[in-house]
Amino acid sequence: MNRRAFAKNLAFSYPLLAAARPLFRKKRLLPHRLQPGDTIGMITPGSYISDESLEKAVNNVLKLGFKVKMGKNIRAKRGFNAGTDQQRLDDLHLMFSDDSVAGIWCARGGYGCSRLLPFIDYALIQKNPKALIGYSDITALLNAIYHKTGLVGFHGPVAASELTEYTETQFRAVVMEGKAPYNIPLSAANMEKEEDAFHPYAIHSGRAKGTLAGGNLSLLAALAGTEYLPDARGKLVFIEDVGEKPYRIDRMLTQLRQAWGLGQAAGIAMGTYADCQPEEGDLSLSLEETIRDRTEGLGIPAIYGLSFGHIDNQCTLPVGIEAELNVEERRLTLLEAAVK
Repeated sequence: MNRRAFAKNLAFSYPLLAAARPLFRKKRLLPHRLQPGDTIGMITPGSYISDESLEKAVNNVLKLGFKVKMGKNIRAKRGFNAGTDQQRLDDLHLMFSDDSVAGIWCARGGYGCSRLLPFIDYALIQKNPKALIGYSDITALLNAIYHKTGLVGFHGPVAASELTEYTETQFRAVVMEGKAPYNIPLSAANMEKEEDAFHPYAIHSGRAKGTLAGGNLSLLAALAGTEYLPDARGKLVFIEDVGEKPYRIDRMLTQLRQAWGLGQAAGIAMGTYADCQPEEGDLSLSLEETIRDRTEGLGIPAIYGLSFGHIDNQCTLPVGIEAELNVEERRLTLLEAAVK
């Protein structure tokens, strides 16, 4: 068999496969800070977005003083995804290569980003570093891109999120103003809620410094053991999730202990796990008991209940920036600017 000819024909027949290029992460790259008047590229790399949510996303971007440029395939739909893998990949690549686009804001998360990871043109992204913003399923893109290219990304609201005063203030501080050092405050509105899930508590006391890495627990567990997730050792790991029963949280945290080296992290900052308590009558530990069982014994500084996750009032956390966690003071501090 003529292997060269076979490979050439394969790439021609399946352009998605041809996009994949192995690349080892080099030095850290900071994107330019976003400013009013900048054009923001809006994409849906995971699930399909409704007309109502898309309108909300556009209005949020305009509210911050930006212009909007829609991905060519943003209205595409294929089952639960926002189009085919190729369509979503094309929009991601086009936004990074478009010189008129200053930053990229994912309109929503959902599911599907991890399908794109083997086919992303990481060299293209490394040559055109821009702010990439989102959370939930976007966890896959943020970590893979940082790991492969060194580009700092932003675990923050998707464009269709509820842009509360707290959420907007934190977004501006990190992505637009580049404040550093910056103490990320807890949301007073979150702590006033009655649900136990919104009440912070110390898991293991102490202080820790490290590079921020993490995101949604379900995605981190799915990426553990792959080439797309930075090693947890020495990192300041942040984790959140929503709508998962305690036994599933137990299973995913166990996966991170066994396949990601969670126990060798510098520290753990847990967000708010909304709607993760067991149902009445379930044979189950509580959410807090489950989290303590899987993290308290690691012997590293750890806290639950910081203001990020699938909640209205959420901060923006840059993947790839040095930060410090102080458990006793319930404080997470960005030690470096995440933008230039």
